[in-house]
Amino acid sequence: MKKTTTLLSAALLVAGLTALPAQAALPNAVEGQALPSLAPMIERVSPAVVSVSVEGTQTARQSIPEPFRFFFGPNPHGQERSRPFRGLGSGVIVDADKGYVITNHHVIDNADKIVINLSDGREFEAKLIGSDPDTDVAVLQVEADELTAVKMSDSDKLKVGDFTVAIGNPFGLGQTVTSGIVSALARGLDGDGYQSFIQTDAAINSGNSGGALVNLNGELIGINTAIIAPSGGNVGIGFAIPINMVQNLTSQILEFGEVRRGVLGILGGELNNETAQLFGLDTKHGAYVSQVLPDSAAAAAGLQAGDIIIRLNGKKIKTFQELRAKVATMGAGATVSLGLIRDGEEENVEVTLNEAPGESVQASVIHPALEGAKLSSFKEGDVSGVSVSELADRSPAAGNGLQVGDVITGVSLMNRGRTPISDLGELRELLDDYEGPFAASVMRDGSTLMVILR
Repeated sequence: MKKTTTLLSAALLVAGLTALPAQAALPNAVEGQALPSLAPMIERVSPAVVSVSVEGTQTARQSIPEPFRFFFGPNPHGQERSRPFRGLGSGVIVDADKGYVITNHHVIDNADKIVINLSDGREFEAKLIGSDPDTDVAVLQVEADELTAVKMSDSDKLKVGDFTVAIGNPFGLGQTVTSGIVSALARGLDGDGYQSFIQTDAAINSGNSGGALVNLNGELIGINTAIIAPSGGNVGIGFAIPINMVQNLTSQILEFGEVRRGVLGILGGELNNETAQLFGLDTKHGAYVSQVLPDSAAAAAGLQAGDIIIRLNGKKIKTFQELRAKVATMGAGATVSLGLIRDGEEENVEVTLNEAPGESVQASVIHPALEGAKLSSFKEGDVSGVSVSELADRSPAAGNGLQVGDVITGVSLMNRGRTPISDLGELRELLDDYEGPFAASVMRDGSTLMVILR
């Protein structure tokens, strides 16, 4: 199934969807001497780790044999057809009172039904609060009593060599516990993405996606997300999203239903040995600024090409990728402190982040009638509003008459007049807690029309 696997170079398998039975406990004592055991910690944490079952539909293209393609009009490569799928993953309860569960976006992507299975055997249907495909984080909510939440750690304090314990549901077998160490920090597998993973050799397999990576105190340090597996199985290279990043993303999703990604507006790269020697620097860690984009947050704060950023909010930055990923999760409008080296001297600069352009959200989190559409803020000349960037076939949004490229410039609710909107935030605020039908003013091919969404 497509959500369980993502190929990256040798093969990056999204640790997608399933647990092996825990290994038998060690003897309690040998010659009267008690052995150390993780069992007490596991007993505390395991109720907070859940299994996530999904059902949905995905689009597949049916190929047409070459000799017959002439007869099938403008789409000679085949027809798109929807087919059902089922999947399994893991999740972590982070708020027992409100029922919030963190998992991976790829676990619930395109799901029509999401079910949470607790370690005590109870089962609840979950609601998707919001998700962020670029960082692979999703927030679910269940209505249930007597839940157990995991305690959080500070993932910025992790060091290579720290012990780790992975808990999840690989291969659909049930809850499994494996252990290892932090093998590396600030790992980026996609140079253009927002990744800054914890790498661990704790065994992570298909089905662990969304599961917990904890320290020996049972505190959550990361959300398991992926493995590198050239042969399709675990080879001791697994990745987790640091919990500090997850908390920043989760707070935005809970407040806005989306991630309003912050951006500095710089281009650059890693500070390697050659660059450090050119600038006469003792440090070999940091982010080298090669260009400051005009009208950006960095330009407004006075950053310059040639600056070496070595700290973010007082904490060491190792790579440009790490800087980019952490800034992106802090949210537009946040003010951050950058420690940098300029002309051999250290300085601190305060920067208020701009919002990254082109961010889109699943519209179902805004209103049920918009389900199937991806929306993003739009501004071009005198026209501003919300554009439809993607649209799923046979979805409610498509059935209501929306089309890719439409720009929603205003909304009329029942018994209220028309309210103009200029961005995604205004649309969300207007439709917050409103589930009735509404009319949207839509710009399409230079004309304005009304689309009724119900």
